[in-house]
Amino acid sequence: MKKILSHLFEGKTFGKEESKEILTDIASGKYNNSQMAAFMTAYCMRSITVEELEGFRDAMLELCLKIELPADNLIDLCGTGGDGKNTFNISTLASFVVAGTGYQVAKHGNYGVSSACGSSNVMEYLGYKFTNDSSTLQRKLETSGICFLHAPLFHPAMKTVAPIRKELGVKTFFNMLGPMVNPAKPKNQIVGVFSLELARLYAYLYQKSTRNYIILHTLEGYDEISLTDAFKTFSKSGERIYQPEELGMRLNAESIKGGDSVEESAAIFMKVLKGEGTPAQNKVVVSNAGLAIQCIEEHASLDDCMAKAEESLLGGKALASFKALLN
Repeated sequence: MKKILSHLFEGKTFGKEESKEILTDIASGKYNNSQMAAFMTAYCMRSITVEELEGFRDAMLELCLKIELPADNLIDLCGTGGDGKNTFNISTLASFVVAGTGYQVAKHGNYGVSSACGSSNVMEYLGYKFTNDSSTLQRKLETSGICFLHAPLFHPAMKTVAPIRKELGVKTFFNMLGPMVNPAKPKNQIVGVFSLELARLYAYLYQKSTRNYIILHTLEGYDEISLTDAFKTFSKSGERIYQPEELGMRLNAESIKGGDSVEESAAIFMKVLKGEGTPAQNKVVVSNAGLAIQCIEEHASLDDCMAKAEESLLGGKALASFKALLN
């Protein structure tokens, strides 16, 4: 690790295979906590390269627990986190909205590191029991349209570094990796990222895949559609910038804030899921869900996709999907 850290401190980068080897060694427990903390901190201080991101991703996917799910029918809505905005759990709610419209969702999630409440925090608090059993996950898909994949149960590296990430309390390169390493390998994916620079790196890598994808970043710094500012998307169709008004509403940051604790965040989550959210909360969830539906239905208009999402949320279908998942 001393050699690796010296390499980083000198401003040098690693190749794809070197990066893959480093992450494999981290997952195997080769380094102690202090060494791993130093490594992750060093990465917080500079930009990651395409080769490094690709190498880390390949190692994670190679090491992960394999599961058998119908990947071609699945979509994941996952953000990197690490944007420091502390919004309520928008992408998790949008996942249930999409499931409520009849599509199958394999939601990849984890505990919050730089926010008060990640997707795993809220799901665990509300009674969901994490599992990595393929047959159980398949059954959940069939009964509720969604399964939840808690990252540490599938990725040895994430389990190894979880205590360190929690102690650091800031985004690390593991935030960058999260959306790319869904063990179900869904054919469709909407990915929110915390910076435009990272969105471009993602777009470069996803162009080489066979997935249907939309990578998005709100220019104010959100890793999701926040409707507080314009957002940019990257997909197989190219790049596009949307203004909030095109989706029907421009919001202020305060209107989409999350709770200061898991308990508060869960209360907001359930209020929105029951169709009792504020117009701002409902609109931002519907917007993210609508874009996810459009990722699957490439030729559908965003307006039509958002209309489907709104019916799912306000018509109780998203809530029914959530209740079915917990049973």
